[in-house]
Amino acid sequence: MFFHLFSPLAEYHIFFNVFRYITFRSVAAFITALLFSFFIGPKIINLLKKYNAVEKINDLVPDTHKKKEGTPTMGGLIMLSGILLSTILWNNLLNSFIIMLLITILWLGGLGFLDDYLKNVLKKKEGLSAKYKLIGQTVLAIMIACTIYFSPESSEVTIINLPFLKGAFIQLSWLFIPFVVFMIVGTSNAVNLTDGLDGLAAGLIALTTFGLGVMAYLKGNYHWAVYLNLNFIGEAGEITIFTASMIGTTLGFLWFNTRPAEIFMGDTGSLSMGGLLALISIFLQEQFFFAIIAAVFIAEAMSSIIQRYFFKMTRWKYGEGRRFFKRAPLHHHFELKGVPEEKIVIRFWVIGVLLLSIGLATLKLR
Repeated sequence: MFFHLFSPLAEYHIFFNVFRYITFRSVAAFITALLFSFFIGPKIINLLKKYNAVEKINDLVPDTHKKKEGTPTMGGLIMLSGILLSTILWNNLLNSFIIMLLITILWLGGLGFLDDYLKNVLKKKEGLSAKYKLIGQTVLAIMIACTIYFSPESSEVTIINLPFLKGAFIQLSWLFIPFVVFMIVGTSNAVNLTDGLDGLAAGLIALTTFGLGVMAYLKGNYHWAVYLNLNFIGEAGEITIFTASMIGTTLGFLWFNTRPAEIFMGDTGSLSMGGLLALISIFLQEQFFFAIIAAVFIAEAMSSIIQRYFFKMTRWKYGEGRRFFKRAPLHHHFELKGVPEEKIVIRFWVIGVLLLSIGLATLKLR
């Protein structure tokens, strides 16, 4: 809104020129989202308590989680509202990337909200079935993939850049559509699986988003893109502002989500944030870079897949199922090995920082 209102006035006074700058609007978006999350957080927590929208701990998690029962969930509402407000205020709302990101956050946020509402407010044990959640995620992913694929610049946007190699990329062509579906659905669910300890997913989301934000800024700036041998994407600069909003609202949410958590993210936040991360990497054509900096999310998802299929395979072979991990996802495995929750979270964050550093180091290696 401010971009559309004030940037045209730069012709009359130089002060208004700041509303055209990516850096200024990114910082403003970050501060707006962070402060708004601080403001709206307690109100949403009290509202969720009023309507008894609280977490019901199931038997699939370690017994130490039983004391968390009764904590408000659906905390993704804090994150979604912060991003939406900050984006509306500071982004160019005519940018095609921003339009699709807003559709994604509303779609997946709404899907997650429906699941949380059924499960935690109406007390339906299973919430929205996995089948319908998967259908909802897939429909959105197909719509976005087709929109990008059938755009006039499809030959330019359906590539994946390879880190560590100068000017190397893979042209996906028609495989781009199923690949986008896999990315959005897979990442959305991976973030959802990671959201099992106080502050774990939120901290990793902030780190991953920062990496994507740096990439968006560099690719949206012609001089930096040429210097680092990156493909220049003219509209990518606006994504930097959007990622600043994501980081600000995630850190604001983390204020209330660190142990002992006052609120949980719920599917409302995890599904939408995971989908946004995947989509941004697709827009930037940096899915391999994303795989590096988001490797903790991938490891969490893979641990659940390994656990499931190892159990089925051993049941077929030995007559009874055996477990590869003590419990999945991976953070529960370490819990049952006796590692304190705070230590697991901090160590996963440290690994996230390391992966982020490796990912950013690949920029110069190109």
